[in-house]
Amino acid sequence: MRKYSQQSRFLLAVDCIIFGYDGEELKLLVIKRGFSPMKGKWSLVGGFVGAKESTDEAARRVLNSLTGLEGMYLEQLHTFSAINRDTQERTISVAYFALIDLQAYRQQLSEDYHPQWFSINHVPDLIFDHAEMVDMARKHLRYKAAQHPLLFELLPDKFTIPQLQGLYESVYNSSFDSGNFTRKINSTLLLTRLDEKDRAGSKKGAYYYKVNTRKYTANLNSFLHFVNKPQDLKKSSRK
Repeated sequence: MRKYSQQSRFLLAVDCIIFGYDGEELKLLVIKRGFSPMKGKWSLVGGFVGAKESTDEAARRVLNSLTGLEGMYLEQLHTFSAINRDTQERTISVAYFALIDLQAYRQQLSEDYHPQWFSINHVPDLIFDHAEMVDMARKHLRYKAAQHPLLFELLPDKFTIPQLQGLYESVYNSSFDSGNFTRKINSTLLLTRLDEKDRAGSKKGAYYYKVNTRKYTANLNSFLHFVNKPQDLKKSSRK
């Protein structure tokens, strides 16, 4: 096979920004890097792209080896190609962000990597340009969540409207007006109310809902405008 013999060679990697929601706040999954340079430092989950796989395939392989999950929401975010971004060797990284239901998550990575979930507001120092990746992913998640129903990917099979509102507030780091939020969510017709209630918060309780899978799939790429008006937010936002 004829090659481009006069061209430079460099490494291609994938890095995955993995978001999860524990019912209270948005979290990021990071690991302890297992090799030099920066061995033992906090890092995003990633790896090098194999000679016979695409970057999408490499990202799904990396995610599956860590979580044991398949079919999760995964989206290519950006290509990071600064010449000196990796101190060891020229490496271009294609970043992805993934959304994981924490109730379904199963830790399968070796304890040598010390996988840990951190609040998105208290992420430790990360290696290389990983902090830049996380910041970009968070901004993109907010943009997408304002228009599309993808945050449901972070929720368990059944949930309450207050739990859903708590997720949106965690993503946007702001408080929402409960009445406007409930009306807007109900107007999408994406949810089916169950007979069961969550009574942990009060005697009256809050009804559980589940996602209408057919309508969700049909509307995943539709513009539903969940968060696009000032009245959606309370006057005082959380820091």
